[in-house]
Amino acid sequence: MPRPIQATIHPAALQHNLARARQAAPDALVWAVVKANAYGHGIERAFDALRAADGFALLDLAEAERVRALGWRGPILLLEGVFEPRDLELCSRLSLWHAVHCDEQIDWLAAHKTQAPHRVFLKMNSGMNRLGFTPGRFRAAWARLNALTQVDEISFMTHFSDADGPRGTAHQMAVFREATQDLPGERSVCNSAATLRQGTDAAVRGDWVRAGIVLYGSAPDHPERTAADWNLQPAMTLAARIIGVQHLQPGDTVGYGSSFTADRAMTIGIVACGYADGYPRHCGTGTPVLVNGTRTRLVGRVSMDMLNVDLTGVPGAGVGSEVTLWGRSSGGAVQPIDEVARAGGTIGYELMCAVAQRVPFAVD
Repeated sequence: MPRPIQATIHPAALQHNLARARQAAPDALVWAVVKANAYGHGIERAFDALRAADGFALLDLAEAERVRALGWRGPILLLEGVFEPRDLELCSRLSLWHAVHCDEQIDWLAAHKTQAPHRVFLKMNSGMNRLGFTPGRFRAAWARLNALTQVDEISFMTHFSDADGPRGTAHQMAVFREATQDLPGERSVCNSAATLRQGTDAAVRGDWVRAGIVLYGSAPDHPERTAADWNLQPAMTLAARIIGVQHLQPGDTVGYGSSFTADRAMTIGIVACGYADGYPRHCGTGTPVLVNGTRTRLVGRVSMDMLNVDLTGVPGAGVGSEVTLWGRSSGGAVQPIDEVARAGGTIGYELMCAVAQRVPFAVD
């Protein structure tokens, strides 16, 4: 039989989370962000559940081709724009919208031969200092684009650096509003955190919100708020089974480095999941996990193919018992991915994207 580990995608949860994004930003159009293979969930597995979105946003042309191949005829936005001039040919053929964040991309557009002008999103660097034109150069970039016959409608976008924290978005919104004042075109500024926290403010939400991590059931501002606080549902479950049991005596150690020492008689279960499956190696003793739907903890180090869980207080647990690493157990109990990520010193986004190719996927 196959090794007992599986990732399961929950389309009903994706639909629910998309509806939550709409509810959080009334009257705004919603981009379903499916970059990084739909945050590790799989574009093909997530598509039907997300097709109620107004558009799909992603990074590369191969992903855009996959979305078109699934039958989507609506807007697709390349969030980083094109990476070389010939990419514009595929943008023309697939009717892709694309970000413009640097002079080179404008140069490529100016030299591009197309019968159908392009819809572009001019990106401002309002303080994130990744991609985009600085406020002082933004209007000049707009003027260049506006003069091109290769360009149809120009929209505006920026990205918040602190929407999930105490600094907030006001400083970037002030810069963005001043630089775009009186320029015609739709606005897209809200990421998941801003959508949930400020989407009811018409001055912030703009015309399009970009729903990313919110779609997949992780809280963008964890631990200040949890997924449950935002009424989000886990869209992915990573589950395995116990393949061995060990009975420890006080003083016995567990795993590489003997990092855990039993202080009493206890039973541990050995689980068919390790860092080669995408489970974070940095998750140590105390990381939460569900066994048969009952909350317990990891003990010792995560190894390549196995990890160890405390079976104290889990009656009836043994070889074959269900272990929910994150997501929803078969009985309905939830182990939030954000708690696991925090124990590993990272964020839920990384865990979703890091599930290894050797882990089989299913859709419920």
